[in-house]
Amino acid sequence: MYINRALETSFLKLSSCYPVVAVCGQRQVGKSTMLHHIKDKDRNYVTLDDRNARRLAENDPELFFETYGTKLIIDEFQRVPELLLEIKNIVDKKALNGENNEGMFWLTGSQQFQMMKHISETLAGRVGVFSLSSLSQCEIENNIRDCFEPSVSFLKNRKILTGLSDVHSVYQRIFTGGMPKLYSSDIPRERFFLDYVNTYLERDIHDLEQVGKLNEFYSFLVFMAARTGQELKYDEIAKEIGVSSPTAKAWVSILERSGIIYILHPYYENVTKRLVKTPKCYFLDTGLAAYLCRWPSAETLENGAMSGAFFETFVISELVKGYYNQGKALNLYYYRDIDKKEIDLLFVDATGITPIEIKKAKNPNDADKNFSVLHKLGKNIKTGFVICMSDELIPYNRDVWLCPVGMI
Repeated sequence: MYINRALETSFLKLSSCYPVVAVCGQRQVGKSTMLHHIKDKDRNYVTLDDRNARRLAENDPELFFETYGTKLIIDEFQRVPELLLEIKNIVDKKALNGENNEGMFWLTGSQQFQMMKHISETLAGRVGVFSLSSLSQCEIENNIRDCFEPSVSFLKNRKILTGLSDVHSVYQRIFTGGMPKLYSSDIPRERFFLDYVNTYLERDIHDLEQVGKLNEFYSFLVFMAARTGQELKYDEIAKEIGVSSPTAKAWVSILERSGIIYILHPYYENVTKRLVKTPKCYFLDTGLAAYLCRWPSAETLENGAMSGAFFETFVISELVKGYYNQGKALNLYYYRDIDKKEIDLLFVDATGITPIEIKKAKNPNDADKNFSVLHKLGKNIKTGFVICMSDELIPYNRDVWLCPVGMI
């Protein structure tokens, strides 16, 4: 069973503008499945996970394209980045001959930031790049819609997703996560994540950075999952896992490049030295994080010590997925100063700053207590929001609204 993806429309639109379009993200999130679903009949497919195809691509790129064609999906292309130069030659030759070169190559890769680096160096001006994560809540409910905008006028016209109407349903979604196979097949959740982690460790990690200590890396992965939603402190990671700080930093970069985590940076400006500059880390799939932390059920997670951290991670990941799916830039930050005044999320644009708090409660108390600290920044502070288990979009006071989590 195919699950419609919110990225489809944006991807096809960009494919009519660029000769190359790439989609990157962690394994098993549905990149290849989506491209197979939306492709036209005359587009061929090849994966560089196939040793024979990979060997041909490495040894004779010209023969590779003679074999597979030039209207092509290349899966896991980051395994042979040298192909990009041949792709550049092919699309440039088409352009010089006055021929249409739009949408010739669709690429997928599971190492997103490394992938972007190779692309930006070789295919500048010729490629559009998207990120894809596991299923968002609107995709799970087959209710594709625009990404979240923190404005009252926008949210008044936005419905609450039916599967997020009560806290138990929310934590069931958090516990399950958004991996497409969990919704399109009958595979048990534990079995899926066991296979997923083993594949990730044995294939992607080994190939990506020559990580020799897979046991230590697995311990690191569990440690990071247990600290989703917390500040990223490399010395603390290094001490706990028994590796050097540079190694800890390199391993965090691997998780980010693999699309496993999202790094939320703090908002700060040179006008003040009182703001914290340490980023925070969030898993993009809460089901994977819950599996690594060994939570046995949605109910125990809901009532456990990490309940709030997982709720916050869920909200952040949904917002990020929404922007990824629209191909829009993310201007998300968090605020914390040396007086420990913290705001979970800031939407920042040219018109000002929108503060957002994330609370598991239905009627949170004093939720906007730190919003006033933003006025010292000298920016326009817009109407704030508290994303929570509220039943409806309703004013909290004159400057802040309660926003149901089902609207994200």
